[in-house]
Amino acid sequence: MMQYVQPFIRYIREEKGLSSNTLESYTRDVRQFVEFVEERGLNSADQVKRTHIQMYLNLKKQERMAPATLARKLVSIRSFFHYLIRESVIRQDPSLGLDAPRLEKKPPRVLSIGEVNRLLEAPDVSAPQGLRDKAMLELLYGTGLKVSELISLNVDDVNLDMHFLRCTSSAGKERVLPINGISAGAVREYVTGMRDPLVRETSSEDSALFLNLTGSRLTRQGFWKVLKKYAADAEIEGDITPHTLRHSFAAHLLEDGADLRSVQEMLGHADMATTQMYTTSTKRTMKDVYEEHHPRGRDHSNTD
Repeated sequence: MMQYVQPFIRYIREEKGLSSNTLESYTRDVRQFVEFVEERGLNSADQVKRTHIQMYLNLKKQERMAPATLARKLVSIRSFFHYLIRESVIRQDPSLGLDAPRLEKKPPRVLSIGEVNRLLEAPDVSAPQGLRDKAMLELLYGTGLKVSELISLNVDDVNLDMHFLRCTSSAGKERVLPINGISAGAVREYVTGMRDPLVRETSSEDSALFLNLTGSRLTRQGFWKVLKKYAADAEIEGDITPHTLRHSFAAHLLEDGADLRSVQEMLGHADMATTQMYTTSTKRTMKDVYEEHHPRGRDHSNTD
């Protein structure tokens, strides 16, 4: 079976356009599974049954593999057998009927307002690059954009005088979002203090709002590096991702009394249930406030 692994990887790379990291995961997952079944004397793909796949997943579960990793392995194995059917190597798919492990959805991480303030104040705005980084962080937290939407913004998508921007989701849906005065000011300072001089210096014709130092559109990886740097500078503990700022945007709006429907529209969620996950963090905050400020919320065990 191992002879089919590389053609399979080549196929999904060409047909699905997966990232290099995803391709590496698929390769590793399928190779490990093939090694597992071949060690048990199953050298032909049509010898593999559903019980063999289940046995493999059970073994990985016993090794305390995370449910998310198990689910990914099953996806990789399924894709492999779909490919073998497509190539007429096998007739029946042994992965049919197997359920992926149930994934426990953890509440999204939300930064405290103090942490957000430290992060947004971290860039050195006396330097041109700091102006750009400050503008990106302010805009991400101030609008709830995804990082893909942020780096896809063009200059013409942002109206700093009217305080709004236009963005398009990965699904092609367009939405118009308000920009607060602080975010608008940060973007304006970046445009005049870094972007315009950089465009003149590099003769860049890129319409992107946020540029790297060569005058090209900033990439996701470029933004990740920016965020990691300032999270460390701001001494924010634990993992922080671009989505952490989106989560914080939503949770802070809800904590301050914004209605769920408006937050849903700003985030671009098609389903209200997706937005409701942010209420978990809000309820925690409300509980803290209640216990601290309500006469019946305090601990009255000591009545002396």
